[in-house]
Amino acid sequence: MTTNRFSRRAVVRTAVGVGATAALGVGSSTVSAQSPTLSSWFSNTSNYDGVVDRTGQSEVTITVGASGNGGNFGFGPAAVRVDPGTTVVWKWNGKGSSHNVVAEDGSFKSEMVGTSGHTFSHTFEEAGVWKYACTPHKPMGMKGAVVVGDAAVGGESSATQSTAEKSGGEKPAALKSWFSNTSNYDGVVDRTGNDEVTVEVGAKGNGASFAFGPAAIRVDPGTTVVWEWNGKGGAHNVVAEDGSFKSEMVNKSGHSFSHAFEETGTYKYACTPHKSMGMKGVVLVGDAGGGAGGSGGSSNSGAFGGVSDSALLFGGSLLGAFLSPIAVAVMLALGDDDCPPETDERTHGHPSD
Repeated sequence: MTTNRFSRRAVVRTAVGVGATAALGVGSSTVSAQSPTLSSWFSNTSNYDGVVDRTGQSEVTITVGASGNGGNFGFGPAAVRVDPGTTVVWKWNGKGSSHNVVAEDGSFKSEMVGTSGHTFSHTFEEAGVWKYACTPHKPMGMKGAVVVGDAAVGGESSATQSTAEKSGGEKPAALKSWFSNTSNYDGVVDRTGNDEVTVEVGAKGNGASFAFGPAAIRVDPGTTVVWEWNGKGGAHNVVAEDGSFKSEMVNKSGHSFSHAFEETGTYKYACTPHKSMGMKGVVLVGDAGGGAGGSGGSSNSGAFGGVSDSALLFGGSLLGAFLSPIAVAVMLALGDDDCPPETDERTHGHPSD
């Protein structure tokens, strides 16, 4: 579900690049040659569609065995941007046979594994671009990249960045009241296209580590959302407003709780003890527009479920425009029938002697 919304990061990066080019009087080809590019690296990677912004999170999860390259031979997302000091966790889903994670520069390397739930992690301390691949499936396109800090990368997809960035995403009006006191909510983060999505429990926000990161995400039906505790902000839990899922109260780092969202809808949840402080979240599944519905799992609103008022208004306008000439013709016809003929008017107006 990709939309063309440009993020603040993308706009600033573009503006800086254009300004630098104009000041130095060099062509765009020269600038591209001076910065690393991922286009050639991902030339045969079908599931690469730009760099996904995961900045602002202390830990980021990448699925090993995600859909792509003719089967489950992908890293999901294929490319991410993180802050220096972020720990990237690769988590195996058990699909596509055995995989490993091997850096091109040899800075990190995992073992060959085919077991679901296995993880491998690496902390990226310095800014730069780290390319990696699955050794046996590299020729098929099973490759990835971690962009750390503000490292410039040529060939980035502005569409993918804008829909998947931490901030600046869509902001459904229906979620405004729910997130009225949630400081780290800055729009819905697009996580569609992933079999499994991770949300950090205890992320920075609402005065301390009392937040879910990201606060709001959009996923495809059938996606499993995994909440992972970072051990900060005391004990937290994850409780759905409609009672469809509920975790235990935990403060241990590394603990996880998961729920598979099979049906389209809007699912609101919160941390019970810190809800009043703004520790709330939302999972939008499919094309849900953010309306809570009766149970928090439905996207229907108004008399026509799932159809927005603006869509109804627009449709009504088109119908009105189409029917207007017909209505005028009918009115004229009826008017002619109601009015007596001219001969009668003359007869009644001038009675014979």
